[in-house]
Amino acid sequence: MNSVRLSHPLRSVGIASALALTLTAALPASAALSAPGAVAPNAAVVYEAESAAISKGQVDSNHAGFTGTGFVNYDNTTGSYVEWTVNASQAGPATLALRFANGTAVNRPMDITVNGTKVATAKAFPGTGAWTTWQTTTLAVTLKAGANTIRATATTADGGPNVDHLSIDAAPDPGGPGQPAGTPAGINGRLKVEGTKLVNKYGKPIQLRGMSSHGTQWYGQCLTTGSLHALATDWRADVLRVSTYVQEGGYETDPRKYTDLVHRMIEEATARGLYVIVDWHQLTPGDPNYNLARAKTFFTEIAQRHRNKTNLLYEIANEPNGVTWAKIKSYAEQLIPVIRQQDPLTPVLVGTRAWSSLGVSDGSTENEIVSNPVNATNIMYTFHFYAASHKDEYFNVFSRAADKLPLFVTEFGTQNAAGEGANDFNNAQRYLDLMAAKKISWTNWNYSDDHRSGAVFTPGTCNTDTSWAGTSRLKPAGVWVRDRIRTADDFPTS
Repeated sequence: MNSVRLSHPLRSVGIASALALTLTAALPASAALSAPGAVAPNAAVVYEAESAAISKGQVDSNHAGFTGTGFVNYDNTTGSYVEWTVNASQAGPATLALRFANGTAVNRPMDITVNGTKVATAKAFPGTGAWTTWQTTTLAVTLKAGANTIRATATTADGGPNVDHLSIDAAPDPGGPGQPAGTPAGINGRLKVEGTKLVNKYGKPIQLRGMSSHGTQWYGQCLTTGSLHALATDWRADVLRVSTYVQEGGYETDPRKYTDLVHRMIEEATARGLYVIVDWHQLTPGDPNYNLARAKTFFTEIAQRHRNKTNLLYEIANEPNGVTWAKIKSYAEQLIPVIRQQDPLTPVLVGTRAWSSLGVSDGSTENEIVSNPVNATNIMYTFHFYAASHKDEYFNVFSRAADKLPLFVTEFGTQNAAGEGANDFNNAQRYLDLMAAKKISWTNWNYSDDHRSGAVFTPGTCNTDTSWAGTSRLKPAGVWVRDRIRTADDFPTS
């Protein structure tokens, strides 16, 4: 969301647990890695593929970046597999993560079975760009007490990808470190993307609802212990989006200050059981590649420090504009591996063309993404809308795209594309009804006392830090969105 937005054309969008897991010859997550920069998943136990049972494959070490002493190179044949034996002291849910590389352009799908039961059919293992480029794909499963067998079997004549290791999430707190029981993050645990849905630790699709901050360089005073307590308990929000502008007096002026502010917001939100979207709020220039080096530095530190947490999402490009989808895709494919080196499991949110309008504000549609998706796993694409400006054309593309792509609305307002003017609550409700039906998560712009109608608090509220709860200090848009955040969540756990 721009601070003013008037420069945008009218069409623009504003904008452990009880499982104690062991394996013969298993490698602890803290073990030394075979190559510089290779990072094993943190808060997980790692089981090397070279120590597992192998059928129609061999252990190789000729491609850098693996953990342990090597990786399994599947034979180019259907039915080749790697099988691990895992002992669980108690039955319960677990997250499996397979680290792999595929230097071809051809998907090498595999069936995943647990104790002889197929839990994933022809799970995709797409090309990673090079045999030395390793990625991680995850799967929620249930393990029984005692011995468990986990097998990854190639389903095509091309065989499987190169498999480095299997890791199993063994976080001691079922809801994640530091997250209170009964809170959104405490109930749902680590999230991941399956198909077009964001699912919880039980593998069930969920919808998160919450608020986005305004730019922290202008409205950091609106993010206090009192305001965050109200957001979590009075508003009953699920998620906080922390918007770190890169330019406009933000991150580039003092990287240390604004990175530390994000660290603090993550800790504050975590203590209250909220999910946190770490929003890299690039806007001007509109090409995210301009800030690629800064983004690598920022997200490396954030991911490295908070990779044990299970309540984060990384939004790597707020609103790309004046740039092609191909360039946005290239940016994402350069940045995501840097994040994955530190944190292989947290979902990544990728901005879309023309102020995250899925290209609509530039006369395009979702098809440019569907036909040329980002080459990465566990990602979602963002869509932003402002109800008074973005009518049927935007709504129809959004509705159609939601059946093809995993979407997260990280920013919306009930006003015009500048975040100001009269509220169109009817059109906004139409969007919210669609998002509820399709389990699309959202955060509203914005949790501040900016003078525009899109800021929820009346001017001066953030200077007092006393009257956060209730509706007495809310503008009409604030009353409206608070009511919709406060409605009961639907978080399935079985």
